[in-house]
Amino acid sequence: MHVVIMGCGRVGSTLAHTLEERGHSVSVIDQNPDAFRRLGPEFGGITVAGVGFDREVLRDAGIERADAFAAVSSGDNSNIISARLARETFGVTRVAARIYDQKRAEVYERLGIPTVATVRWTADRMIRHLIPEGHVEIFRDPTSTVSIIEVPVHKDWIGRLLRSVEDAVGARTAYLMRFGIGTLPTASTVIQEGDQLFMLVTDDIARSVTDVAAAAPEGGH
Repeated sequence: MHVVIMGCGRVGSTLAHTLEERGHSVSVIDQNPDAFRRLGPEFGGITVAGVGFDREVLRDAGIERADAFAAVSSGDNSNIISARLARETFGVTRVAARIYDQKRAEVYERLGIPTVATVRWTADRMIRHLIPEGHVEIFRDPTSTVSIIEVPVHKDWIGRLLRSVEDAVGARTAYLMRFGIGTLPTASTVIQEGDQLFMLVTDDIARSVTDVAAAAPEGGH
């Protein structure tokens, strides 16, 4: 793949190196030529000085043959304008933008442009490290909407179908760990002693999911 990145800050330079290490060709755009120093002498891609929503700058970066475009500069407006230009003018199908303003991010998500709302995602992650809420969070999506948490279950759930737990808590299992090995559950999966359940939840149901799973099922064994 050929990937064009707008913004050569810490995120952009890290992204460029990661993509290059995986065998992709990379072009990086930045208004400040000094920013390219972050890439180091080992970077083998293209660097283009200019604004990321200038058509000629984008062409110099290879946008017409690009498979993907990432807008990760420090400006929301620049990121979204360049992302829309890449998609709507040059027909790049894989486009993502870094957006600091969560309200804007939600608007652009509805327009079909995936966004990473940096501030909210970072703040939510920090809160969960500082203030434990009774469950261990394994993953949170960049929009801070869906997470995967470990859900301890009461011993009386052992021997029951995993589906019965899911129905009781109102959430689905992403995966379970059994004997130290990750397993994808099926309709016939039965909970065994020592199983660790990891469920997909939103913030509004996380507490009730853990509370219900931690209690004995209604009717006992």
